[in-house]
Amino acid sequence: MRKGDKKKKVFVAMSGGVDSSVTAALLHEQGYEVIGAHIKMWSDPSIPCNFKEDRHDALRVAEKIGIPFQTWDFTEEYRTAVVEYLIAEYAAGRTPNPDVMCNRHVKFGAFLRRALALGADYIATGHYARAVSKRPRVKLLQAKDLNKDQSYFLWTLTQEQLRHCLFPIGGFTKPEVRQMARRFALPTAEKKDSQGICFIGEIDLNAFLKKYIPVRPGRVLTSSGKEVGAHEGLSFYTMGQREGLGTGGGGIPYYVAGKDFVTNTLVVAESPYDEKLFSSEITVSDISWIFGSPPRLPLQCEARIRYRQPLQSCRVVRVTISNRLSVIFDEPQRAATPGQSVVFYQGDEMLGGGIIDVV
Repeated sequence: MRKGDKKKKVFVAMSGGVDSSVTAALLHEQGYEVIGAHIKMWSDPSIPCNFKEDRHDALRVAEKIGIPFQTWDFTEEYRTAVVEYLIAEYAAGRTPNPDVMCNRHVKFGAFLRRALALGADYIATGHYARAVSKRPRVKLLQAKDLNKDQSYFLWTLTQEQLRHCLFPIGGFTKPEVRQMARRFALPTAEKKDSQGICFIGEIDLNAFLKKYIPVRPGRVLTSSGKEVGAHEGLSFYTMGQREGLGTGGGGIPYYVAGKDFVTNTLVVAESPYDEKLFSSEITVSDISWIFGSPPRLPLQCEARIRYRQPLQSCRVVRVTISNRLSVIFDEPQRAATPGQSVVFYQGDEMLGGGIIDVV
């Protein structure tokens, strides 16, 4: 805790999981005025969601710690900024990352704004990341536990947001967080981590998407032009995907290598090492830099194009007559996917990122 923060007020986004539970307990132990807040997000009424159970777990933790607890309803914000975005992106043939948009518009958007309006100095979440103040700026670093690091999902954060953000568990490993939960005797100490997206529940993503996006069958062709099956609609497939391609098996592992929207054709590779799956250069839009202003370009740095991918050496250059960037990798990247995030790093420091536009 920083000097002079003893009486600072912080709202903790308590999901009902162990990470946010320990976040609240640590800040309370350090002398902050802590208020727990559980965020109610949109969920499909026809799909079971654990909102009530998770809220109850968060409430039990708050009672154990001895802090006030509130429930904040952001269903409309979540529906608009995350659910509708996800459906629109898939309908357009891209593969979005809903976690990034949830962070941008809900947790560090609507949640932060409401907390500040209620007199908060900070909000805190259970993200595995580290915010380090280097006046006049705040740096965002990878977590100590690289297996749990979530900086990849935080590339849209601004300096104004970061000045009001605390990530108390970013300097600990997951086993250390579990051990602290036991030390605090928290009810969530042994609770398993949640998986997937709440509003999709136990059904698969395609089943959810088909409620909103029409099925439009077409042919599945290999990169050499051989017809090997039929697909249900290009919106339901993503680059590099192997399962559920409608190719009828036959012992050959096929991988999505491209989508031809003009002919409504799904193009597949016949090997995970097919050159059609790899690209050395991608174009990026919707760019955001943690420091607010772009670094000097061209920029030599590292990047990842998917969560937990090892960092890849690259060069970032400006695309003329547009607001996009081009990222040129030292080594070809497998299954770079339009709609997903590319995030830039130098050492432990996360610099920013953008949305993959063209591969």
